[in-house]
Amino acid sequence: MHAHGVEIHRSHRAGWLRAAVLGANDGIVSTASLVLGVAAAEASRNGVLTAGLAGLVAGAMSMAAGEYVSVHSQKDAEEADLAKERLEIEEDPEIELEELTQIYRARGVDAETAECVATQLMKHDALEAHARDELGIFDATSANPLQAALASGATFALGAAIPLTVTSIVPNSALMGSVAGVSLVGLAALGALGARAGGAAMLNGAARVTTWGALAMLLTSVVGRLFGGAF
Repeated sequence: MHAHGVEIHRSHRAGWLRAAVLGANDGIVSTASLVLGVAAAEASRNGVLTAGLAGLVAGAMSMAAGEYVSVHSQKDAEEADLAKERLEIEEDPEIELEELTQIYRARGVDAETAECVATQLMKHDALEAHARDELGIFDATSANPLQAALASGATFALGAAIPLTVTSIVPNSALMGSVAGVSLVGLAALGALGARAGGAAMLNGAARVTTWGALAMLLTSVVGRLFGGAF
């Protein structure tokens, strides 16, 4: 897409968007499924809400911690690769120049132009050129561990609040149907929003998220119904 000659790309959103969508999706699915499973076991409203709130806190912390560790591990690996590449550039600049030239030739650039481009990029910022074209490391798509953790944990809590709010206000007779219905609508909206932000088809995004969410809620409801009185 162009706006006044400036291209608008969405790849810079990749890190935080993935964590946010995953967090909100898990918040809705896991909490709604937990609520439905406990409700299917004929627990009291207080019991259902307590289980749901405990699930919200545990899930948000688990998502934040897991996302932080995962992204930090990725970032550590990237920094190790960059340190190794920096040393190689200092010790063998000619070899690194040839590597960069061969990369551009493999992409269809003729030998003379490839060598010219590689030489200019090595003079401008050798490490950045190798990071981008040899290692595939881009600043725009490199997620920040803390940002990803906060986005994941916060959006999990926001997603989980949807089925919990419904649970707290609807009568017991309509609890399961209301929680399932509102949660599926929320999942569909989330899937469409995530797809739109990422430049994909909104309908496909909504369908994917809703299908798996419905399956999770169905299975936990069956488990609650079958084993609720067995313990």
